[in-house]
Amino acid sequence: MFKFLKKKFKNFEEAIEEEVKKAVEEVPEEEKEEKVKKKVEEELKKTLELEKEIGEKKKAATLAISEKKLEELMWDLEMGLLEADVALPVVEDIKNTVKSQLPYISRKNAGKAVEETLKKAIGKILSSSEKNFDDFLKESKKPVVLMFVGVNGTGKTTSIAKLAYRLKKQGMSCVLGACDTFRPGAIEQLEMHANKIGAKIIKHDAGTDPAAVAYDAIEHAKAKYRDVVLLDTAGRMQTNINLMDEMKKIKKVANPDMIIFVGDALTGNDAVEQARKFDEVVGIDGIILNKVDADAKGGAALSIAYTIGKPLLFIGTGQGYEDQIIFTPEWMIKRLFE
Repeated sequence: MFKFLKKKFKNFEEAIEEEVKKAVEEVPEEEKEEKVKKKVEEELKKTLELEKEIGEKKKAATLAISEKKLEELMWDLEMGLLEADVALPVVEDIKNTVKSQLPYISRKNAGKAVEETLKKAIGKILSSSEKNFDDFLKESKKPVVLMFVGVNGTGKTTSIAKLAYRLKKQGMSCVLGACDTFRPGAIEQLEMHANKIGAKIIKHDAGTDPAAVAYDAIEHAKAKYRDVVLLDTAGRMQTNINLMDEMKKIKKVANPDMIIFVGDALTGNDAVEQARKFDEVVGIDGIILNKVDADAKGGAALSIAYTIGKPLLFIGTGQGYEDQIIFTPEWMIKRLFE
């Protein structure tokens, strides 16, 4: 998982450490101390905020890498992140954060210090992913209506079943709405999941109005005092104008409390672009990213929440009902640097 991205970060840490060692060997001790003193004095004059960061490091030896070499290393990091399918705005943010922090990194244990700087940069990026889904459900008026959107093949129906399974384990009652009426197989698939997890399903015949299914599912939940309604919708390419217009109709009828985009981590930047387009058309409130367990690159998981400014709620790590876990920045950081 995330092997490619993890390797790129490790290569950058090792490259910085190697350059520091070379620089230390080449510069006389007295000259090193003078450069350190001058560098600290210059930085102390810039801002009060920097004073706080540098204050405890006045006596520490700072990096002695030439500007040219540093630019080369930063370029290598940028290219590595892009190869890992990290979105360009995320690459720029990471690069700027790292570059701003490198002058204050001690020569001692430089590799470890660079790792901590990268963790700080990643943590900043992933802060967009923080949202407590369970608290949202508790605080919302019942029934809570969740509408799921996304393109074909991302595992949307299975994600709905996994979430319904999780909610049932927490003592909540669920109603599944089979609003993907274009494919009879989609209705059958959702019905199969509903039977397995013991949830009520509302369905109509194939080809009927999806918005009518959504309406009936919500009315059933109100009449039976159910806690959550989960609406499955037809998977569609975000470029299909007619189908996206129909998505707007379902939203208008259902008035969902949350619209959740379901993406596929293996599609990399495509998942980010899909999420962006759905957000423009119907507005999404959260994200589920599937197939993360098979994603060697990691770019989508790192980029998607930051790029569209919506939280990554869950990640799919397998096919079982329990293989969908709450996403946290700590989870991602651990797997990138463990």
